Amino acid sequence: MREASGMADPLLDRDAATAALARVSAAAGPYLDSLAARPVHDPAAAKLLAGLAGPLPEHGDGTAAAVERLLEIGTATATASSGPRFFHFVTGGTTPAALAADWTAALLDQNAFARVSSPFAHEVETVVLDWLRQLFGLGAGWGGALVGSATFANFTSLGCATQWWGERQGADTVRDGLSGLPRMPVLSGGYVHASARKALQMLGHGRDTVEVFARDDVGRADLDGIEQRLAGLGGAPAVLIANAGEVNAGDFDPVDALAGLAERYGAWLHVDGAFGLFAALSPRTEHLMRGIDRAHSIAADGHKWLNVPYESGFALIREPQRLGTAFGMPGAAYLPGPQDPGGGYGLYGPESSRRARSLPIWATLAAYGRQGHRAMVERHLDLAQHLARRVDEAPELERLADVPLCIVCFRVARPGLAEADLDRWNRAVGEALIADGRVFCGTTVYGGRVALRPAIVNWRTTPADIDLFVDVVRELAARTGPDVTSP
Repeated sequence: MREASGMADPLLDRDAATAALARVSAAAGPYLDSLAARPVHDPAAAKLLAGLAGPLPEHGDGTAAAVERLLEIGTATATASSGPRFFHFVTGGTTPAALAADWTAALLDQNAFARVSSPFAHEVETVVLDWLRQLFGLGAGWGGALVGSATFANFTSLGCATQWWGERQGADTVRDGLSGLPRMPVLSGGYVHASARKALQMLGHGRDTVEVFARDDVGRADLDGIEQRLAGLGGAPAVLIANAGEVNAGDFDPVDALAGLAERYGAWLHVDGAFGLFAALSPRTEHLMRGIDRAHSIAADGHKWLNVPYESGFALIREPQRLGTAFGMPGAAYLPGPQDPGGGYGLYGPESSRRARSLPIWATLAAYGRQGHRAMVERHLDLAQHLARRVDEAPELERLADVPLCIVCFRVARPGLAEADLDRWNRAVGEALIADGRVFCGTTVYGGRVALRPAIVNWRTTPADIDLFVDVVRELAARTGPDVTSP
């Protein structure tokens, strides 16, 4: 409905909401059904993106027209990262229950700041954090916060570590900041992720504050070096970062050994388990997470192996009261404090106004339970081994690492070809994969060599998707190889 002036006012257009939602629902079925066969990326569709641009409309087209245009362009051009053949980064899909709950979160549009803003969202988040604690086998005293990503989970965890460290310096870093204090020692093996560095950067420590102790060019932790550094601190507090699931090959730092060092030297142990934390769900891989309950903080992503929509991460803290100390907001008269009965999770993490991101997590855990998520993890473990076998059988492919989890690190190779030429070839294959779009995987550098590192964490992925991936890689390797002359 429009006024005579032609203005599309949402108040006047409010009756269009139900029809618009019905249109989205109608588009959802064909889009979801297409994920099993559609290309991950269709370069030819990129021209449609121009339909989003232009000057800001003076008078809008109304709800129906705007939603129709967004659906038409979006379903044609969106990267099918929720489909079964997106192996780039470490990106999960969205389980049916989580997708429906995410729509519910948008429908209810709760501000999950505190009990007083939404008792419903607060209660769901409370349940979800306890369910996550149980899922990973942590003790009853653990708490946490739901955040937007693993980067924010690292930020939240290391924010608590900073408050702890300042306390041991006799300082209140929450009130006074870091000025006048020595640099906080942060020690890690070579698997430390850029998101942990970014978190330290945002916290004011500097991204290069991490002291890396690695015993090889891959990055495996040098425990002796870490212990010598801790001993050299003379009892001063330090923060250790253990990495559960290195992004290039899925390897793990020895969490249990690092927990022992943390206890011996009075250090804070933070575990970056963005996706590797889910190894705890299977008896086949739970040994990789031994010692996790001895950590002080853990960071993980929900939109990776839990298969819930973006944006979803979580920080789990052994002493959850530190969240309120580190992230409670000062003195606005109309806002509750961290300990106020009307307070809540907006006072336990970096975000104040917050979407009810707990709903998709609650729904997927309620729908499939511990055993359903264990089955998904173990299916991906099997698929990774299947991919490793296909790589080992292909004469022009070379696996570069063991496969402890869900990532297979390999490259195209040929005996006698110089390393620089192999690197160029693998970069060309990576670029061709992205441009081709049938499957999606990019390159990395592992042990000084350019490689592919497909990660398998999507609930839809099947052996047929893995076989297609290998076939496409081999096809593009032949097309871009050193014997091929450019036109």
